Amino acid sequence: MKKVLLINGSPHEKGNTYFALNEASKTLIEQGFQTEIVWIGTKPVRGCIACAACVHAGNGHCVFNDDLCNEVIDKMNQADGLIVGSPVYYGNPTGNLLNLIHRMLFAGAKVSGKPAAAVAVCRRGGATAAFQTLQTPFQMVNMPLVTSQYWNIAYGREPGEVRLDNEGMQTMRTMALNMAWMIRQLTAEGSQLPKYEPWQGTHFIR
Repeated sequence: MKKVLLINGSPHEKGNTYFALNEASKTLIEQGFQTEIVWIGTKPVRGCIACAACVHAGNGHCVFNDDLCNEVIDKMNQADGLIVGSPVYYGNPTGNLLNLIHRMLFAGAKVSGKPAAAVAVCRRGGATAAFQTLQTPFQMVNMPLVTSQYWNIAYGREPGEVRLDNEGMQTMRTMALNMAWMIRQLTAEGSQLPKYEPWQGTHFIR
């Protein structure tokens, strides 16, 4: 059974970000997919310090093992798609979620060719900026972006209020349908990822 990993980047376990992700999860389950919503929690998540110890070790894990990063990497390695969701704080996603994304991608989580989607939830403004920030890392690691009928944004303030955003909830369901379709196409018999050229890093300071 194909699986989609959903990461709730809110410090509130059952806040509006959860309800938006859960709407997508329900649609994926209806489509015959397995889902798991991982809550990032309230404990600090280290930021990447670019030590490259993970690269030198070559084991696909971050050298720091005192938060949930490596646990999420293991879950991602077994998943076929990824959805990350965050509330909007000052026009940005939560810092802990960004830290997690940066480290799991740098450490070498198996993500190439796996569809990814970002979800932003806000009271009123800043959602498009947060949404774009969440999407940017996936564009650097060959993860196809999953779209919807609108940007993957939903609105609400009090816990559960986001469920009153009819268009936002429909956007989550449409995103999930597109995720299911894309995974099926990418994992169909005979489907293969492109053969990429070796990376050519170009630096502009001589």
